[in-house]
Amino acid sequence: MEYAEDDYLMISGIQHFRFCKRQWALIHIEQQWAENEHTVIGELMHKKAHDPYLTEKRRDTIIARALPVASREMGVTGECDVVEFHRCEDGIRLHGHRGNFSVYPIEYKKGKPKITEEDKLQLAAQAMCLEEMFSTQIPEGALFYGETKRREIVEITEELRSEVREMFQEMHQYYERRYTPKVKMGKHCTSCSLKELCMPRLAKTGSVKNYMDQALMEENV
Repeated sequence: MEYAEDDYLMISGIQHFRFCKRQWALIHIEQQWAENEHTVIGELMHKKAHDPYLTEKRRDTIIARALPVASREMGVTGECDVVEFHRCEDGIRLHGHRGNFSVYPIEYKKGKPKITEEDKLQLAAQAMCLEEMFSTQIPEGALFYGETKRREIVEITEELRSEVREMFQEMHQYYERRYTPKVKMGKHCTSCSLKELCMPRLAKTGSVKNYMDQALMEENV
């Protein structure tokens, strides 16, 4: 199955979806957004990496920034922060350049490496788009974290690929139905920039009356 361009979802949404399906729906279906310190820091970091007019060449490496990518098979589109093309014997041909090149995506993230896999899934999704666009295989990429200032190598495994495909299929189903999942409270709610829009405490109280009673009690303490 191939998707029409009008039905494409954002690649970056896979990170929101893995973090919280409700957060993804609020952003990508209901078009709601709010900033906090985490989103601002992340945005500033990506601005430094993104310069679509800048292409560098360092010896046998060509570095492209803010490279647009898409996949008809998965129905997604977005940008890669950085893609390095390394000269090699067995690789793809690039217009205007001699020789063959391998493709190496790099995603920039704030903070430090996570225990969870949302960053790896986003990188894997970018790699899969690049594979489809260039008709090549990409065995690995890298995540660059602002706090550690170094790359974390990520193997693009079959497990990651399968999870990416399954998640995008589920995201398309939600989007077609315009379905926003109910709240599932957890520790992640504390750091979410949408907690004031999502109001996860409403789910915990069980009813609007209970929520109002609890809020009044807190004001009188």
